[in-house]
Amino acid sequence: MNGIPTAHGKAVRVEPVETLMTQASSHREKIQRRPVHGVLLLDKPLGLSSNQALQKVKWLLRADKAGHTGTLDPLATGVLPLCFGAATKFSQIQLDANKTYEATLLLGQKTTTGDAEGEVVETRPVPAITPDLLATMTQRFTGAQTQVPPMYSALKKDGKALYDYARKGQVVERDPRPITIYKLNMALAHGEPAQVAIKIIVNCSKGTYIRTLGEDIGEALGCGAHLGALRRLESGGFTVAQCVGLPALEAMTEAQREACLLPVQSLVAAFPAVTLDTDNAGRFLSGLRRRGEPGQWGVDAPLVQVYGPSTGSGQATEPPAFLGSAHVAADELIPERLLSPIEIQNILQAAQSSAQRSTGPIAH
Repeated sequence: MNGIPTAHGKAVRVEPVETLMTQASSHREKIQRRPVHGVLLLDKPLGLSSNQALQKVKWLLRADKAGHTGTLDPLATGVLPLCFGAATKFSQIQLDANKTYEATLLLGQKTTTGDAEGEVVETRPVPAITPDLLATMTQRFTGAQTQVPPMYSALKKDGKALYDYARKGQVVERDPRPITIYKLNMALAHGEPAQVAIKIIVNCSKGTYIRTLGEDIGEALGCGAHLGALRRLESGGFTVAQCVGLPALEAMTEAQREACLLPVQSLVAAFPAVTLDTDNAGRFLSGLRRRGEPGQWGVDAPLVQVYGPSTGSGQATEPPAFLGSAHVAADELIPERLLSPIEIQNILQAAQSSAQRSTGPIAH
């Protein structure tokens, strides 16, 4: 059995998934790729990299374009939004979003990688973990702060990933980066036999390394710590309760998998919406700014979602078509990320096909 190498330089046992990936590769030439547009919320399984999970789901959907919105280590599980087709144009919004994690910190041991994958390099006695001590740690690590990225990470230094240096036993200087811990809960948990563990739930800004947070908490306690488990509970408003697992996806029909897709605009659903008439919609999709009457596009906003008529008929019963994103400044609607006409057509056709499947054949 071959393991999958990780950023930490060790192999993770993923034999069933590896077999599936091999089968997918062997049949790749026979698969008819197609345009797929939308967002699939995957509960990433243990032992699989984010890109391997993405490629597997891409193969299951026969999608021709895909990307994920924030890397999870192979030993982490949980919310991984996967973007397909036109949705990839808006993935940066999820990359920049706040996230929530649940983690288990194993106290008394430091490892080479900051998690259970690495080798133990130091063992120290663990002090009595009291509610007052946990409250002090919670207060200390909540709020705006700086964090030094771990050596075992994909961040670049002089054109090389930090984990490339780490695998050679080299430690290079890393600049501290600003992060924010918006909310932190800490409580005693049951770890391995004779090992004290703390469970933490963290809501944090982008760029926060939970492994590093765990190590920093361990140092503040005076005993050291490493990450025993990590699960992403929420990402940019998407929760683990909304996710589907890989085994469930594999057992579905293609139509059932398509039904799991959220619309492209779900990535910008938290922002104000502007609806254009046919003339303005056509010009907007050409990349032209649209000057409006005072307040026509709403107040100045860094991001709005923009809709237009589904067809040129202008019938009020037609659902609006998502055109893309823009920002509003001084009564001008200024295009940002736009769908192409063919992408809009594909999305509308897919919606019609889905509606027909759900209502069944029309009787004659």
